[in-house]
Amino acid sequence: MVPLEANMSDDVSDIAAYYSSDPTREHTRLERHQLEYELTWRYLERYLPAQGSILEVGAATGRYTLELTRRGYAVTAVDLSADLLDACRQNLERAGLAARVTFALADARDLSAVPGTDFDAALLMGPLYHLILESDRRIALRQVYDRLKPGGLLVSAFISRLGILGDLMKDLPEWIDDPREVHALLEVGHRPDDASRSGFRGYFARSEEITPLHESAGFETLALAGSEPAISADDESYNRLEGERRRCWLDLLYAVSTEPSILAASRHLLYVGRKPAA
Repeated sequence: MVPLEANMSDDVSDIAAYYSSDPTREHTRLERHQLEYELTWRYLERYLPAQGSILEVGAATGRYTLELTRRGYAVTAVDLSADLLDACRQNLERAGLAARVTFALADARDLSAVPGTDFDAALLMGPLYHLILESDRRIALRQVYDRLKPGGLLVSAFISRLGILGDLMKDLPEWIDDPREVHALLEVGHRPDDASRSGFRGYFARSEEITPLHESAGFETLALAGSEPAISADDESYNRLEGERRRCWLDLLYAVSTEPSILAASRHLLYVGRKPAA
């Protein structure tokens, strides 16, 4: 098991506080971004083993935890925020599914509180885009790697550096007025001052850095996809679709989700990899 590095120094308490200030934020976010959720499930259905144990780091309020548990998986739900983890537990209890879930309060960079090192699969659906330092992202990946059994699957998510521009223009058009902010996003993937602050603080990745990052931690790459291909910030058009027409659009967007020419334009990027078999 790889020891924690001394330079794991970024204080992420502001990130925990951001989510704790409104535990429903991530739950409702995925209600607005329905394509992201549904297309992610296409990849989970394709790559997850039919049964087994899943380590979910960044479980939040349990949107994925609930469905994974309903499908029969034993889930260990980990989060940095005690309030999110409590909301996750309550959601599982209301659904009568809490008995199949183990809860652990932990930083993605230190999973020593997580029991077991033989998980069949792991999800890192949020922590990597809140770790500003590349060294911290590497630590988080190695922490998960060490807790997977040989052949275990990893699915991780990033926010795309270029894909987020559509959301910024839609929701925060005044962002463009600060050249320092624009330059910092394009050049280093985070705000000029990355110190702890109130509100969202994250790292926005270039699509071409994601596969090498995971492979440097030992993973074999299976797929890199855009979770919202070809829609920019237009969630509403997909959300309005129903029935067979919605299924057909999801089929098409899933089919083009790994197309290199549009990959970076997706707001979220999804990596699928595997720990090599022994």
